[in-house]
Amino acid sequence: FYTDKKDPNNRTSNFIGHASYSTKRTYNIGVSGDLWTKGNEYHFITDIRFKKMPFNFYGIGNNTAEADVDAIVQKQFRILFDAEKAFVKDAYTGISLGFENYVYTDEGNNGIYSTSPQVFNRVGGAVLYVGVSQSYDTRNSNNYPTKGFFGRVTYQALPNIFASSNFTGHQMRLNVRNFWSLNKKVVLGVQGFYHTLQGQNIPFYLYPQLGNDQVMRGYYTGRYRDENLIATQAELRYRFMNRFGVVAFAGTGKVFENNRFSLNNLKPNYGFGARYFFD
Repeated sequence: FYTDKKDPNNRTSNFIGHASYSTKRTYNIGVSGDLWTKGNEYHFITDIRFKKMPFNFYGIGNNTAEADVDAIVQKQFRILFDAEKAFVKDAYTGISLGFENYVYTDEGNNGIYSTSPQVFNRVGGAVLYVGVSQSYDTRNSNNYPTKGFFGRVTYQALPNIFASSNFTGHQMRLNVRNFWSLNKKVVLGVQGFYHTLQGQNIPFYLYPQLGNDQVMRGYYTGRYRDENLIATQAELRYRFMNRFGVVAFAGTGKVFENNRFSLNNLKPNYGFGARYFFD
């Protein structure tokens, strides 16, 4: 939806809700929103999630083995909120707040989750995020951009105020994208992403994780995790009709320990798909 339908430059806003429950008594409930006010003066992002779901844990590092997979049950409560204001054209400065609480159960008790000395806070814990953000956005659309640049950096401190986690640290995320119109129907998009988490005895559930439905698609979320994550991808979009388009993408990335970055063992990904546009 648009907060100002009369303004053709007003960016699209959205709210998304989902809920699921299984016969194994797992559930996943979430609400997220992305709101642009009139004149694109303010930008608000929110994400609230309640979840109890199993997931596969493979250990810490960029070379974990498939054979070490360990099935864990995760209970999660998360609430994130970002608020930004445009002080100059296309540039937004804001604050970033968040809270997360985790509880874990390992039904096997003999896998890498229980035995690895790299795994801290196995039973879970709570963490608070307090930070700032800065973005610069010249895209002609935040739904389906055909030209322009987007860049956003966030810095968050994680103070030690919960005895259950006993963790103090900080993290930074950098996300940059650029889009070029090669002709009226073909668009090239390129993205770079970097996430670092610093501190002593980092809880395993806070580590940057490689793989999701947006960056490093095709990899199980959390298949690789460590103190740092870097990834890049390119996407070629061909919208051959107003309602239909196809896309091909390729990328690479890895996780790594502090002071141990190299171009060795980069993980590749690639794929293609079809898209249908509706309004």
